[in-house]
Amino acid sequence: MTVLLRVLACVTVALAPLEGYLLEVHGHLAKVAPALLAVVWIVVRVRERRFVTPHPLHAVLTAFAIVLLASTAMHAGGPYVVDYLQRWLPFLLLTVILVDVVARDVPVRALLGAAVAGAAVAAVGALYSLLAQGEARASGPLEDPNDLAYFLVAALPLLAALAPGKSARATWRWVAVGVVALVLAAGAAATFSRGGALALAAAGGWLVARRVVPVKVVLGGVAALVVVACGALVFAGPALDRALQEKSYIAGTNVDTRGLRWEAAARMVSAHPALGVGPGGFRDNYPAFSRNAEVDEQTPVAHNMYLEVAAELGVAGFGLFVGLLAVAAVSSERVLRVGWRREMAAVQASLIAVVVASTFLSQQYYLPLWSLVAVVAAADLRVRRADARAARDR
Repeated sequence: MTVLLRVLACVTVALAPLEGYLLEVHGHLAKVAPALLAVVWIVVRVRERRFVTPHPLHAVLTAFAIVLLASTAMHAGGPYVVDYLQRWLPFLLLTVILVDVVARDVPVRALLGAAVAGAAVAAVGALYSLLAQGEARASGPLEDPNDLAYFLVAALPLLAALAPGKSARATWRWVAVGVVALVLAAGAAATFSRGGALALAAAGGWLVARRVVPVKVVLGGVAALVVVACGALVFAGPALDRALQEKSYIAGTNVDTRGLRWEAAARMVSAHPALGVGPGGFRDNYPAFSRNAEVDEQTPVAHNMYLEVAAELGVAGFGLFVGLLAVAAVSSERVLRVGWRREMAAVQASLIAVVVASTFLSQQYYLPLWSLVAVVAAADLRVRRADARAARDR
């Protein structure tokens, strides 16, 4: 059963960026792996009679869940409240499960490798959709190219944790890492996501600043991506030109609409600071708070994770949500300083990519944020456990 638990944890993370492909097969197929993981986890822990080892992250998750339920109860009549509550709760539960499983059963690098593997398949799908299927912007397994870019740029920094040592025998592994990095970067570039590009630049800068990735490696990667882009222009020039023209048109519209939505979200926070307008309430209240600014779009998302959480769950919910990131930042730095330098720097860079990309997207309902926070807490628990054993031995 423990082996099954490990497999399901990795499969759950790997399949997250491939959700669109799964939904094409069956409407509920994307939920199978997480549901099986939850069931097997409960069975295993009951049989072992083990409880979850507490971590500060659990306290923040619990408080956030309380605020979420209170906001739901206050706005129970809203048309989207139940649907959005059902989106939030699985992520909270899955985070608790991943913290426990990675702290006890699954190596951290294995889960990070699963995230990279799933994203690499999604990147191949992205390139195929652009070059073979003629889409204006690569989407592959996800409907929105920006969402796809989010997954890819969150996965790319994790390769720093998977890179081999300097042994001569590791040459083939370096080649494999380089190829996967190029595929992920090319897939992200094919989405033409400006937010994704900014997120990737921020993550790369962090890895260079922490001296995990040399500058020459980053420059070499950029040069390789330029070569790939030139080749794509040669063989698919008209399609790429059309994609760039469409993106230029959409870009101007996006700036205007996002400004309207951010203003509306800020008004919701001002009007309902305590518990917000309820889960999914941004969509329901947008016409009123935007003063019907978008006649053709009455139920949008905010395209800013932080403003949307603040608008829907109030100042308390927003504070606790940011608290999750703060706990992850503090815990990752502690783990990094006791020896997990490469792994934690890579996770930090990935979290930075998530934080930056989410400034332009509503990404609280996608797994990278939650799995990265869970990995950090699990690594911290591993370190605490090792410290406790060392203290007992002394």
